[in-house]
Amino acid sequence: MTKLIYIEASPRKERSSSIEEAHVFLEEYRKIHSQDTVTVLDLWHKELPSFDGDIIEAKYAIMHGKSPTPQQKKAWAAIEEIIAEFKSGDKYVFSLPMWNFSIPYKLKHYIDLLVQPTYTFSFSPQEGYKGLVTGKKVVLICARGGAYGPGSGGEGLDMQVNYMKTILGFIGFQQFETILIEPTLDPAKKPEALERAKLLAQKIALSF
Repeated sequence: MTKLIYIEASPRKERSSSIEEAHVFLEEYRKIHSQDTVTVLDLWHKELPSFDGDIIEAKYAIMHGKSPTPQQKKAWAAIEEIIAEFKSGDKYVFSLPMWNFSIPYKLKHYIDLLVQPTYTFSFSPQEGYKGLVTGKKVVLICARGGAYGPGSGGEGLDMQVNYMKTILGFIGFQQFETILIEPTLDPAKKPEALERAKLLAQKIALSF
């Protein structure tokens, strides 16, 4: 059975454009893939451990081929659980707003927990860095107050989509679909932006 993991990164909930379009996508997806399971990870209601103390010491022990102490292993187990949950998916949907041209800090925190050597990427002098989360597809549903997409003139400020593709690509993702909702801060253009994103979300859901 195929498992889709939906990762929600906006705290605005019913007022969030990215969540609104994600729900459109998931509604259409469930119609077509009724046998698939959909797991929702709301990052604003998920406990994410601080990456310090015994956790970071455990990471460096692993990186240098040493055995973590029992206390470090216990702390590191929380990271392993988060990574295992993420890697259990076959397909992924992220919904996220643009914050200060980039991504919400909760999502960055989550990613910083996921991207760990020997778990989601490897390194060797012969191969360099190699992503370990492979053969999976992802949809990025990105809301932005201004216009930063192709042809907008604001592409250089887009550290939202570019970062997500870069970091997910680093851990092995190669199949991306992107749904842009922009500009959401212009009352005259927002309805058209939402409708355009809705139609694209429904289209992508058909073949995702």
